[in-house]
Amino acid sequence: MKDFTNYLYRNHSLAYKLILFISATFLIVYLFPKSGKFKYNFERGKPWQSENLYAPFDFAIKKTDEEINAEKKNIRDNSILYFNVDTKTKERVISGFKSEFKIELPDSLVTSNKNELYKLGLNLINTFYANGVLDEDYSFSENKKVVLLEGRIEKQTVKYSDLIKQNNIRDIITKVLVKDGLTEFQIPFISLFFDIIEPNLTYDKTFTEKAVQSDIEKISYTRGSVEKETLIISKGEVVEGDKFQKLKSLESEYESQIWTKSNYYWIVFAYTLLVSLALLMLLLFLRKYRNDIFENNTKVTFIFFNVLLMVFLTTLVINYNSQYIYVVPLCILPLVLKAFFDARLGLFTHVITVLLLGSIVPNSYEYMFLQIIAGIVTILTVSELYKRANLFISVGQITLIYIIAYFAFFVIHEGSVDNLQWETFGMFILCGLATLFVQPLIYAYEKLFGLVSDVSLLELSDTNTKLLKELSNKAPGTFHHSLNVANLAEASANEIGANAMLVRVGALYHDIGKMMNPTYFTENQSTGINPHDELSSRESAKIIIDHVINGIEIAKKNNLPDRVIDFIRTHHGTSVVYYFYKKEKDIDELTDKRLFTYPGPKPFSKETAILMMCDSVEAASKSLKEPTSTKIDAFVEKIINKQMVDEQFLNANITFKEIQTIKKVLKRKLANIYHLRIEYPE
Repeated sequence: MKDFTNYLYRNHSLAYKLILFISATFLIVYLFPKSGKFKYNFERGKPWQSENLYAPFDFAIKKTDEEINAEKKNIRDNSILYFNVDTKTKERVISGFKSEFKIELPDSLVTSNKNELYKLGLNLINTFYANGVLDEDYSFSENKKVVLLEGRIEKQTVKYSDLIKQNNIRDIITKVLVKDGLTEFQIPFISLFFDIIEPNLTYDKTFTEKAVQSDIEKISYTRGSVEKETLIISKGEVVEGDKFQKLKSLESEYESQIWTKSNYYWIVFAYTLLVSLALLMLLLFLRKYRNDIFENNTKVTFIFFNVLLMVFLTTLVINYNSQYIYVVPLCILPLVLKAFFDARLGLFTHVITVLLLGSIVPNSYEYMFLQIIAGIVTILTVSELYKRANLFISVGQITLIYIIAYFAFFVIHEGSVDNLQWETFGMFILCGLATLFVQPLIYAYEKLFGLVSDVSLLELSDTNTKLLKELSNKAPGTFHHSLNVANLAEASANEIGANAMLVRVGALYHDIGKMMNPTYFTENQSTGINPHDELSSRESAKIIIDHVINGIEIAKKNNLPDRVIDFIRTHHGTSVVYYFYKKEKDIDELTDKRLFTYPGPKPFSKETAILMMCDSVEAASKSLKEPTSTKIDAFVEKIINKQMVDEQFLNANITFKEIQTIKKVLKRKLANIYHLRIEYPE
C-alpha cells in the first residue's frame, strides 16, 4: 500500500491529467444529445449517392410541415363558433316595449295605426331574438357555422349571417315600416327600439378555442407506412417528392424511437469512444510537440476548459434550435489559445473541437468545413491582439469567410440564389460581434488561470511601471543597458518570427536583480571606484551570479508572470563568470569551476535564446575601442559562436539559420549605435 501511495505521489501530475481526461470525456458525452444519427446524407433535388436503400424495419411516413399546417388551417377555417344565449333578455325587452310604447307614441294616434304599430313591434322583437342579437360586430365570415348555447347545452345551429348585429337594427325597422306604409312613425318607433333592445349573444372564445384544439389534436401526423425490406430509393435516383419524405421519416425514426428505447447504452458507449479518441489526440499532441504545456497542469486544464465551453455553448443552441448553430462564436477558441500559447496549438485544438461537434450538428460536412476554414483564417489574420484595430479587422475577415463559404454551399445545394436565406448572414454577423468578447474573456482567464497574454505584456513593457522606475533610480546604468538589449532583442525576434513583445518585456526585466547591489556592476559605477577590488574573486563571482537569484525573488514579489521570470532565470544559462574565474585560477590552479558558473537553466525557447545573445553582445560591446564594421562583425561572431560551443542553445528550438539571421541584425544595429560611416579615401 505504501509503495502504491509513493507511486501515486511521484506520478501525481499524470494522475491529474488522467482524471481530467476522464472527467472531460464523460461531461462532453453527457452534454451531447442522446440519439442515433442517420448514416446517410441526402438533399432534396440531388441524386442518391449511396447503394439501393431498403427499409430496415416498418415505419410510418410522416406528413410534411406544409401538409400539417394546411390541415390545421382547414380546421380553423371550418371551425364552429360558440355563443352563449341569455334567455331572460327577450322577456325584459318585451316588458320594456309594452311600458315604453304608451309613453313614446301619443294618444292622438288613430287606434287602428296604434294597434298595427304595437303588433309590428312585437313581431320585430320575435324576429330579432329568433336567433339572437350580438353584443358586438365580430369579423367572422358570414357563412361561419354558429352554435347557440344555453347553459353549455346546444340550443340550435345557425349561420353567422343569421345573427342580428346592432348596427343593422335601424335598417331592418325602416324596411318593415316602409313595407307597411307607416313611415310617418319612423323616428319615434326607432327611438323606442334603441331604448329597449339588448344583446343576448356573447362569443365564448374559450369554448371555441378548446373545440378547435381538440380537432387539431386529432390530426394524424403520418400518412401511410413502409414495410420492412421495401425499396425506398435506388442509387442515382433524384431525392424529391414522396421519396424525400420517406427518407426524412426514416431519418427521424432513427434519431428518436428506435435509439432511445433500444440502443441507448450503445449510443453512449460509441460517443464515449469518439470523444475519448479526440481528447487523447489533443493530449498526445501536447506531449509530443508542447511538452512544457503538457507538464503544466494549469495550462492543460485551461485548454480542456475552453474545449468544454465551446461544446457546452453549441449543445445549448442545438437543444434550443439548431437553426441558430452559427451564432456560437467558435473562433474564440483559436483566438484565446493563440493569445496565451501559439498558433499551431490553437488551430489543432480548434480542429479537434470541430470534429467533436461534427457528430451532433445538422449538415455536419458543411458545418465542419465552415468552422475549420474560419479557424484557419483566425490563425492567419490575428496578430498582436493588444492592438485593438487588429481584432476588429480579423473579425471582419472571419465573418466575410463565413458568408462566402455559406453562399457557395447554398448555391451548390439549391442550384440558384432565389431562396437565399438572408437571416443566416445575420447570424454570421452576430457571431462576429460575439467574437469581439474575446478581449474581456482573455482578461478573465489571466486572473483565473494565472496566464499572461500579449495585452499584459504590453502593460509590463511600459517603462513607467513601478518596478522599472525603481530600477532606473537604483541602477540607471543597468536600466539603460536593459533598454538597449530590449531594442536589439525585439528587432531580432521580428526578423525570425519570434514573439517580439515577449522578448522585449523579458529584456526589460532580465537584470532587475542588480538593484540589490547596483555598484558591483560596471555599468552603474560612475565614481571610478570598483568595490570588487576589496573582495576575493569568489566573493565577487557570488555577487555577480546572485543577481539572477535576486531577480527571480524580486519578480515573484512583484507578481511578474512566469513567462517573464523565465528570461531572468535563463539569460546567462550555465555560462561562467570568466573574468573572476581566470583571476582565481591564476592564484589556485585547482579552483572549482562550478563556483563561478551560473545555476541555469539554459534557454529553452527562441525568445530566451535571443535574449542571451543580445544581452552578451550589448554588454561586451561597451569594451570596444575605436569600433569599426570589421571589428563589430568579428566581435559578434566570437561571442555567439562561443555560446554555441558551450551548448547554451541546446534546449532552445532555434535553428542555425535563425542564429545567423540574428547575428546580421546585431551587427547592423551595433553599427547604427556607434554611428559608423564608410571610410572614404584621403
